Amino acid sequence: MFQSFSETSSPEQGPPRLAALRAEMAAAGVDGFIIPRADAHQGEYVAERDSRLAWLTGFSGSAGYCVALQDEAGVFVDSRYRVQVRAQVADVFTPVDWPEVSLGDWLSEHVAPNGVVGFDPWLHTVAQLRDLEASAGSVTLRRVENLVDRIWEDQPPPPATAAFAQPVDLAGEAHEAKIARLAGSLGKARSAVLTLPDSLCWLLNIRGDDVPRTPFVHGFALLHAEGTVTLFVNPEKLTHLGDHLGPKVDVAPVEDFLPALAGLDGPVQIDPATCPVIVADTLREAGIEMVEAQDPCALPKACKSAAELDGARAAHLRDGAAMARFLCWLDQQPEGTLTEIDVVTRLEGERAATNALRDISFDTISGAGPNGAIVHYRVTDKTNCRVEPGLLLVDSGGQYVDGTTDVTRTIAIGSVGEEEKRAFTLVLKGMIAISRLRWPKGLAGRDMDALARVALWEHGLDYGHGTGHGVGSYLSVHEGPQRLARTGAVPFLPGMILSNEPGFYREGAFGIRIENLIVVEEAPALPGQTVPEMYRFETLTHVPIDTRLIDTGLLTEAERDWLNTYHTEVLERIGPLVEGNVSTWLARACAPI
Repeated sequence: MFQSFSETSSPEQGPPRLAALRAEMAAAGVDGFIIPRADAHQGEYVAERDSRLAWLTGFSGSAGYCVALQDEAGVFVDSRYRVQVRAQVADVFTPVDWPEVSLGDWLSEHVAPNGVVGFDPWLHTVAQLRDLEASAGSVTLRRVENLVDRIWEDQPPPPATAAFAQPVDLAGEAHEAKIARLAGSLGKARSAVLTLPDSLCWLLNIRGDDVPRTPFVHGFALLHAEGTVTLFVNPEKLTHLGDHLGPKVDVAPVEDFLPALAGLDGPVQIDPATCPVIVADTLREAGIEMVEAQDPCALPKACKSAAELDGARAAHLRDGAAMARFLCWLDQQPEGTLTEIDVVTRLEGERAATNALRDISFDTISGAGPNGAIVHYRVTDKTNCRVEPGLLLVDSGGQYVDGTTDVTRTIAIGSVGEEEKRAFTLVLKGMIAISRLRWPKGLAGRDMDALARVALWEHGLDYGHGTGHGVGSYLSVHEGPQRLARTGAVPFLPGMILSNEPGFYREGAFGIRIENLIVVEEAPALPGQTVPEMYRFETLTHVPIDTRLIDTGLLTEAERDWLNTYHTEVLERIGPLVEGNVSTWLARACAPI
């Protein structure tokens, strides 16, 4: 079992830990200290050692900050976590709606004039610090040693798991070819700093287990214009790689990273959105010119190779069959006999039965009734509740060596009310709108996000998260730079995999989300088309959508046609992979409406 259900923290731990932190703040001569969710690699998922925000506050979400002052401590969370944070933190912490309230504005309002707030320069990016300094008024931001680490007596050691190679037949390109291709894109820069673990793993065709749910190797790298890479990593992680890295990759201990930066010939390229402040500080102090540009791996990694797309399709068929077996089993259980943990356990068991599952791609969200309205709900032994008649939201995915999956289905358990059916249908209309879309080359997620919301908006409804995120190839289930969201500014290109997951959440009552993964592809020309290049989406996910929850009167003919065609494809592709009662159930679930 990959997923556990233990409580990772509890609210009562917060007050004594906050008191200890405040004592360290006083000793360090600062009025406040910022604790981000991020680690030095700026990944969404962090190792246990780096879970400082959760350890201090009890809040276990994947994004946010705490700012500890001597008389107040704000916990900044976005709309996904505003129900969750209230349940997880003690009353010594004050939830703050972020980004509606910016960190800089809050500091300028709550810190005394000319106050000093400390931060760990490993854990904040150049862009974050720049924005903070521009908006924090008279507050001075001071680089300090991490004050949480000083009081965390049983802090786990850094991860040191063994790296392994990602075969070239799955990657689609040898890492030596990637290095040469990207080195040629650096322009006037002599080197580029790589700090994101997914960039490092993608570039070198390696994977690891340093972070749960995501096959990352923690380290840093320098990509040099002459077509070589210096990899800074704990050497014991590389013992199973043999000669995979080859002569184009030099390996050095991770503690040599900063000294190596100081010895580079400039200019050096950094990505201000991901580069830790301490990297820029080191280069600046050495008098080395910096060039700011996006991580050179970001776009090439996002645009999957033909081999990666073939792997994604295979992984989704395997995963779709596991989901069909799970949903069939779920429908056979008497009402009120299951718990949320039973649901998670069974689904993980179906994926494990494929004998191809390397890990789940995130902790499965199994939210019954009101828990479905907690967008990133994680069931624990303490919160586990029975699955009673109503809605059950299940958001889950698998990490397979050939691909990463992520699928959400909202399922009817017994009798469901008309409000729930109407909301489900409005969410489905938004998901279908994105799935059917054709668009001219050059558009980004911000140009499309509204289309998923129109049906909800017409009824005065909405959801507080983006419509979709990028997805990696046996890497992170959340991968940039593409996003299907109001903030998505990167134009979509063929090969980019995204999620398509509109939703609706009635706090205290129910939650609805429907999610497929989709991939950008070139659209065939239409008769009389005048737009030179157009794109569309191919749907990767093949899992039935619960038609018992659809108010068919709200669907247009085109929407019904799309859904019936989708279910025909699900039956054609998943049907041969299942048998017996699952086959019978699948045919019924995919029947046209």
